Amino acid sequence: MKHTLWILLLCPLAAAAPCPTDQAKDGKALIQIEQTWARALEQRDTAALGCILADEFEDAGPDGQLTARATALAKAAEHPAVHHELSDLRAQVHGDFGYIRGLATAVDAQGKIVARVRFTDVYVYREGRWQCVAGHESMVTEAGH
Repeated sequence: MKHTLWILLLCPLAAAAPCPTDQAKDGKALIQIEQTWARALEQRDTAALGCILADEFEDAGPDGQLTARATALAKAAEHPAVHHELSDLRAQVHGDFGYIRGLATAVDAQGKIVARVRFTDVYVYREGRWQCVAGHESMVTEAGH
């Protein structure tokens, strides 16, 4: 009985994939991470998102509210069923620091655009991988609306 309890407690740890290491220190790596982030939201993959977000991560959302890592992960688990199309991605890397700017367009199952968000994510390279420490989002509205 005692061993069964330990096996049950440790099984989720064994199933969780480790965070990637030895990531390249270049803009292409940051672009790939943003693509992974978008897919993680679509699939409600909080483990993948947890590898991207640093413990001290904080996001300033389009509504001006600050969101800490734990809240961002909780929201990701209940993310609406939309596809994220990323465009206009521009990454800069300066040693162990990098940032990326882009445009995320959320599209529903019927192909309707439900939101367009301009974002900036700030990364630090540590433990062999990029970790996002801060983000900022602004809603994009069409001219005249």
